[in-house]
Amino acid sequence: MRVLELNEKTKQELLKNLLNRNPGSYGSYESTVNEIIENVKANKDKALFDYTLKFDKCEINSDNIRVTKEEIDEAIKSLDPEFIEVMKKSAENIRVFHEKQKRNTWIDTKDDGSILGQRILPIEISGVYVPGGTAAYPSSVLMNVMPAKVAGVERIIMCTPPGKDGKVNPGTLAAASIAGVTEIYKVGGAQAIAAMAFGTESVPKVDKITGPGNIFVALAKKACFGYVSIDSIAGPSEILVLADETANPRFVAADLLSQAEHDVLASAILITTSRKLADEVSTEIDGFLKKLERADIISKSLDNYGYIFVADNMSDAIDATNAVASEHLEIITENPFETMTKVKNTGAIFLGSYSSEPLGDYFAGPNHILPTNGTARFFSPLNVDDFMKKTSIVSYSKDALKKVHKDIELFAKKEGLTAHANSIAVRFE
Repeated sequence: MRVLELNEKTKQELLKNLLNRNPGSYGSYESTVNEIIENVKANKDKALFDYTLKFDKCEINSDNIRVTKEEIDEAIKSLDPEFIEVMKKSAENIRVFHEKQKRNTWIDTKDDGSILGQRILPIEISGVYVPGGTAAYPSSVLMNVMPAKVAGVERIIMCTPPGKDGKVNPGTLAAASIAGVTEIYKVGGAQAIAAMAFGTESVPKVDKITGPGNIFVALAKKACFGYVSIDSIAGPSEILVLADETANPRFVAADLLSQAEHDVLASAILITTSRKLADEVSTEIDGFLKKLERADIISKSLDNYGYIFVADNMSDAIDATNAVASEHLEIITENPFETMTKVKNTGAIFLGSYSSEPLGDYFAGPNHILPTNGTARFFSPLNVDDFMKKTSIVSYSKDALKKVHKDIELFAKKEGLTAHANSIAVRFE
């Protein structure tokens, strides 16, 4: 794995290289995605059936597009019972964590008769997209659905592509059952996003779409945003490890590789103040690559977007960390909690040698759906608020309005909106 000195030039080259992975840079696919969306809008179920036959080599129709209870039961029975129990434990951890995010409606009354407040309600129906095939991750099902359940969303639908045999990944179905998904439909790709955004005869229109997917799914979510709310335009997975000489090189190497195995666009970065650690981590990575199953994918990922940077001091290392704004950040320093206070931009922080990133992926409870491609500068992890809508409440008595009506009229007139001013003034004629 390449080892470089951290300076302004190498930092800027890194940021430029990482931007190449942004889903927004794949404009060549947009016309295909837009064509799929328009077809689904116009032809609804028929378009879904045609695309599923074309892309998934599976025939579906209005009778079998929805997964049945019997299919879910069969899927659960086919899985290792111990795995089912682990998913239940994970779901409970996710629920408990997200329960702490809930906020309630509030009302503030004043003596002058004015009442201000905020009404907080869940959205009515949310949709989750779940990839199929080798990219089917039950953990993502739990992470997408549990916050919606905690928020109080009554109807949660899922779209996921079927295999050639017409069946859905059993782990996906089991996780959906544990999390409390209401309905599951056998449709994938950009066509599934369009179906949830606009509705078809079989698939209902939803208020929000969450969940990961390939570039076609990402671009479809981008194109449908505004007709429906979305979580984000997710990019490839990222990890940045910020470490000093106290870090265990074998642990660091293993953690970097845990994200590099996702796909060839994943990024794995170590920023350290120790040249010795940098060299040892590079050696450990070479050793791990000889025995890991996805070594080919990992090697390409590291060749494309893997870096080890040696910084002159921790201040420079933290500046670079904030500039990258990585999806996952591990801090393995002598005092990780102190180091954390200087970090501003990242999706999730893992502190200390025994808080490996996969802990967050599967089990701890905080959401693993995180901002990528530097968007942690202004986006947050998926959370309960994403499934809530807030409505402002305003009520003034005549006496309360009388005290301020001239101020409001002046403001409106200065903006040239005399009808606004008149709406207030007529009450005191």
